[in-house]
Parts: sequence; C-alpha cells; structure tokens
Amino acid sequence: MSPAQSPWWDPSVHADRRPFLLARAKIVAALRAHFADSGFIEVEPPALQVSPSNEAHLHAFATELIAPDGARRPLYLHTSPEFACKKLLAAGETRIVSFAKVYRNRERGALHHPEFTMLEWYRAREPYTVLMQDCADILAVAAKAAGTATMSFRGKSIDPFAAPERLTVSEAFARHAGIDVLATLQQDGAPDRGAFAAAARAKDIRIAEDDTWSDIFSRVLVEKIEPHLGLGRATILDEYPVCEAALARKSARDPRVAERFELYACGVELANAFGELTDAAEQRRRFEEEMAEKARVHGERYPLDEDFLAALARMPPTSGAALGLDRLVMLAAGATHIEQVLWGPVV
Repeated sequence: MSPAQSPWWDPSVHADRRPFLLARAKIVAALRAHFADSGFIEVEPPALQVSPSNEAHLHAFATELIAPDGARRPLYLHTSPEFACKKLLAAGETRIVSFAKVYRNRERGALHHPEFTMLEWYRAREPYTVLMQDCADILAVAAKAAGTATMSFRGKSIDPFAAPERLTVSEAFARHAGIDVLATLQQDGAPDRGAFAAAARAKDIRIAEDDTWSDIFSRVLVEKIEPHLGLGRATILDEYPVCEAALARKSARDPRVAERFELYACGVELANAFGELTDAAEQRRRFEEEMAEKARVHGERYPLDEDFLAALARMPPTSGAALGLDRLVMLAAGATHIEQVLWGPVV
C-alpha cells in the first residue's frame, strides 16, 4: 500500500469492499452447508508443519518453535493443508473438508495473496472423476449464494450452472498450440526435453537453453492454452503428464499421464484435483526430485515430513481437491482484485 492510499480499514474503503465481503460470507455459509449435506466432516488442520510442501516452485514462510526448555526447531506455515488432511485419512476419516488459511511467499497480484483460503476436500475409496461433479456443484452453489447467473473476470464470463467442458491436456495442446505433448514423453512418462523443445520452437515459442521440460510445459500452458479455458462454461483440464503431477497416481489407461485435473473458469485456474498417490516409496522419490529442482533453481530445499510418508502408506485409495476460495468469490461477486474479497488483506 502506497502512502497516498487509505488503509483497508478506512470506512470509505471498507464501504466499497463490503458488498464483496458480504457475498463471501454467503458463499462460505452455503458451501459449508453443501458439504455437510453431502456427508463431509469439516476439519481444522494445523498451519504449523515440519514441511510446508515439497513442490519446487512453492515458497513458504519459515518460523521457529521454542520449547519451554529453550530447545529450538524450525517449522513452516503450510502452503496447503494436504499433509495434515491425509494423516486424518490414514487415521480413518473418509470424507473431510477444510476451509484453511494457507501461506505462500513470493506471491502477490490480482489473483495471488500471501495469505489466502484453500477449500480442500477428500473422498476415500471414491474415483477422482467424482470430484469433477463436486467442482460443478461448487460453482452452482457459489453463484446461487451470490445471487448471480454469471461469473466473470476481466471481460471473460461463464454460466456457472452449465456442465463444464472436459478436455485432456493432450487435446488442449493439440487444439491450441499444435503440439503433440504425449510424443514428448517416454512410455513410462519420463520427459524428453529435446523433443519438447523442438516441437515448441517449431511453433515459434521461445525456449531458453536452460529450460527444463517442465519449464516448456508451463510456458506453453500459460501462453497458448490457459487463455482459451473456462470461456462460456467452466473447463476441466484432465490427464496431466505424470511428471507434472507429483502427488497423483498414474492413470490405469495410459502410464504417461496421471489422475489429475484442474478447473478453469473465466480463464482463471480455480481448483487442482488428484487421484491421490499412496505409494510412499514413489512419493518419496518424487519429493526428492522436486527438492533437487528447488535447490537448483532457488537455492533452498524443505525437509521431508517423515510422519506424512509413514501415514501415506496406511492411507486408503483417495481422491482429493483444492480450490482457491478467494478466487471463487471474486468470480461470483464480480471483483477484479483478490484484496477486495479479503476481510483483512496483508499490508
């Protein structure tokens, strides 16, 4: 906030924001009722964790726990309630939902805030495709609560009551970028960086010499694919390459892709969903790869949560999803910046 701007608690500023905040309250109440009616138990996972996550490009807030005897150990504010929620699933819970405050460093903008709310839910022993209907239901519940028939952002809109389009990543890359992304993967899903770089350059996409396969994938997705998603109706972008789904199990249909989808509305990514990986050894291997990449790119790494890996081995087959609640409110209420829908933005 610049010195010339009034603080968010100034009565005139609050008056401008208040309609969005009232819409938020109605949406949260409606979603809580929806999940309760669907047999979910609302849980409250702890924000302080041994490991905040093990994704290469997510950045956490670090802190320190000081015991009464003066002993110290590092802790982190979680970037997602996922690890704690999965421990609850290992403990025996079957349908859980969390409206969790989460914390991500190095993120700020119209759609990003260092502290935001993640709506996260899990279904034990249910296929991940069920989460697609959950996402469609959430859009309708939020729109009804906000009293709107349209969701919009930056000139793009959807009908939140229309059935979402379902599109595979392979179909999206072929349609919008003219690239056969599966041809850049080996049969076991391992990425072929050279093949992807050649395919991207053939479509006049800028590639740097040190770009990894994942870097190229992200650039094509952002520049060529995402602008076409969630227009008119929501889009479910399904079957991500397995190397882009560190927490998801491989598809039984094609080992090159994973049981992962993302929900887009008005060109905005709203949710990320998985058929959850429960192979602890494979999860450890993927985490170590992610942390090696984090060390290479950002010069740091986060510890592995050994307690989480132990719990994962006992977790039943599960499907889970995480949705940015603040973004959902923005689209339903017609806000243009995430700080308009936060009761108290970080200054």
